[in-house]
Amino acid sequence: MDKNRNENIFKSMPLSLHHHMTIPWDSLIKSEDIPASKASLTERASIVGRIGILMLSCGTGAWRVREAMDKVALKLNLTCSADIGLISLEYTCFSNNQSYTQVLSLPNTGVNTDKLNILEHFVNNIHNEFSSLTISQIHQKIDAIQNHPRRYTPVILGLAAAMACSGFIFLLGGGIPEMICSFIGAGIGNYVRSILGKHAITTIVGVAISVAIACVTYMFAFKIFESYFNILAQHEAGYIGAMLFVIPGFPFITSMLDISKLDIRSGLERLTYAVMITLIATLVGWLVASIVHFRPENFLPLSLSPLLLMILRIPASFCGVFGFSIMFNSSKKMAAVSGCIGAIANTLRLELVDLTTIPPAAAAFLAALVAGLVASMVNRYNGYPRISLTVPSIVIMVPGLYIYRAVYNIGTNQIGAGALWMTKAALIIMFLPLGLFVARAILDKDWRHFD
Repeated sequence: MDKNRNENIFKSMPLSLHHHMTIPWDSLIKSEDIPASKASLTERASIVGRIGILMLSCGTGAWRVREAMDKVALKLNLTCSADIGLISLEYTCFSNNQSYTQVLSLPNTGVNTDKLNILEHFVNNIHNEFSSLTISQIHQKIDAIQNHPRRYTPVILGLAAAMACSGFIFLLGGGIPEMICSFIGAGIGNYVRSILGKHAITTIVGVAISVAIACVTYMFAFKIFESYFNILAQHEAGYIGAMLFVIPGFPFITSMLDISKLDIRSGLERLTYAVMITLIATLVGWLVASIVHFRPENFLPLSLSPLLLMILRIPASFCGVFGFSIMFNSSKKMAAVSGCIGAIANTLRLELVDLTTIPPAAAAFLAALVAGLVASMVNRYNGYPRISLTVPSIVIMVPGLYIYRAVYNIGTNQIGAGALWMTKAALIIMFLPLGLFVARAILDKDWRHFD
C-alpha cells in the first residue's frame, strides 16, 4: 500500500530541467488535514531533510546541520542519522520499524548568516505545537525562510568589500595610498563578483574574473596617484589588499571544526573548496602582477608611535570585520557585534606580536580563543549563531599576504622562500580554528562530548 502510494506521489511530480534538479517539496504533501506527527514517514522525513539542506546552504558546518535535523526529527517522532558534506547530505529517518532514505544536494555553496540566524531561531524555538501543525503548514514556514531575500545589493556588497580590504591593508602595514587604491579595487572587484553570482556564473570563473578586475583597478588607481600626486612606487605593494575580499574564511574555519569533531568528509570537502578558491585567487593575482610588473614588496614604514598604532588598529579591525560580515549577509546589528569582537581580538593579536616574543601562530590562537569566548557569551544573550560572529571576527587574521607571497615566490622559482611563507601561513590557519574549538569546548558541554 505504502509502495503504491509513494509511486503515485513521484509520478505527480513536475520534472525539473536544472542540472541539480529542483525538488518539488509540495508534491510530497498528501496529508493535508492531519498533524505532522501522524503523517507518513516520507512526509515527516522530507521536513527533516529540507531543514538540513537549508542549513547547509547557509555555509554552516556539519555538526550544526546535524543538530538542527535531530531537533526537528525528535519533534516528529523520528530517529535521524545523517552523513553531511559541503553541498550534499544523505540521511535516513526511522519510525515504527520502517526507514526512509534521501540524498539531497545543492548546486553551489555560499554563506548567508542572516538566513542561518532565522533558521536557528526557527529550529531552537520549535515547541510542542510544531508536531500538531500539518505538513503543508510546516513547508509554508520553511518556504518563507528559503525565499527570504538577501539584505544587500551588489553596490552595498562592493562598498563592504572596499571597507573591509582597506582596513585589512592598514592592519598589514599599508598607508593611505594603499588603503585608497585597495578601497577602489576591492569595491569594484566584489561588485563584479556579486553581479556574476546573481547570473549563476560558476565559482571559479567568478573568483578569477573578480580578482583580475580588482588587481587591474588597483593598478589604474595607483598609476593615477603616482602621476598626479607623486606617491612613491613602493606603494604598489598594497595591491594584495584589492583581492582579499575572496578569502574563504567560512569554509577554512568550518573545515577544521568539522575535522575536530570527526566529520571528516565534511571537513575535507570544505578544506578542498577553500584551498581551491585561495589558489585560483592567488594565481590570478600573480599572473596580473607579472603582466604589470608589480612585486609583493614590504610596506613603507608608517612612522606611527606604538600607542597611536594600537589606537588606529581598533577602528581598522572593526571596519574589516564589519565589511566581511556584510559580505556574509549579516544584519547591520550582527555585523556591528562581530566588528566589536574582531576589534578586540585582532588588536590583541597584533599587539602580542609587536610587544612580546609570542610567535604569530600562538598569538592567532589566543586571539581566536578570546573571540570564541566573547561570541559564546553574546550567543547566550541575544541568540546570534556563534559561527556568524566568530568567523567574520577572525577572517581578517587569515594570512592572505603570506599565502600570496608563497605563490608568488614559487611562481618565480624561489621555492625556499615560497615554502617558508606557506609554512607560516599554514601554522596561523591551523591555530585560528583551534582557538575557536577550545573556546567552544570550555563553554558548550554538548560540543566537548560525543554521544
